[in-house]
Amino acid sequence: MKVSVYGIDGQKTNTSVELNDAVFGIKPNDHVIWLDVKAILANRRQGTHATKNRSAVAGGGKKPFRQKGTGRARQGTIRAPHMVGGGRVFGPHPRDYSQKVNKKVKQLARRSALSYKAKENKILVVQDFNYEKPSTKNMVNLLSNLNLEGKKVLICTSEYAPTLVKSAANLYQVEVRESVTFSTYDVLKADTVIFQEGAVKKVNEVLAK
Repeated sequence: MKVSVYGIDGQKTNTSVELNDAVFGIKPNDHVIWLDVKAILANRRQGTHATKNRSAVAGGGKKPFRQKGTGRARQGTIRAPHMVGGGRVFGPHPRDYSQKVNKKVKQLARRSALSYKAKENKILVVQDFNYEKPSTKNMVNLLSNLNLEGKKVLICTSEYAPTLVKSAANLYQVEVRESVTFSTYDVLKADTVIFQEGAVKKVNEVLAK
């Protein structure tokens, strides 16, 4: 599949690039997409939630009142779960939510996500570019030239570009990733995926394996 290459001014150039059908033209596998996205979101969880059980709350060193003669139910400690200020029963405790997904499953999931975007014509290829220094204004102008203002955009660069990352830092709907370091979730979350010309070559080579 061939697509035209755009300049940063939003105009089509005379060149085009080939999107490898083994990456951008496969039959999407929804199940592996679900597996990968589920693992990605689970791995983002800190798992630091915690509550105090009856052994951790303060107080309760002695019996609150005598066993008989008060007309009330007997109580052994104010740390019991049914007492005000007592411990919590079956509360959450710190745990590791991380999940493992096999490398081949991840690769297939990313190819499936990219194939969905390609079928929807939501993939743009632009010439390789970089900024001498971070500039949110330049990034906004780029999105405006490509008619992508206000949309969720994933930009895949041909090489590590810290100035582009910082230029998009204040644009919460724009994510910048280096060549093939994007995830399945990054692709699905974006309305449009922008590849630099050099990034397409790397994606065609790495994900086609």
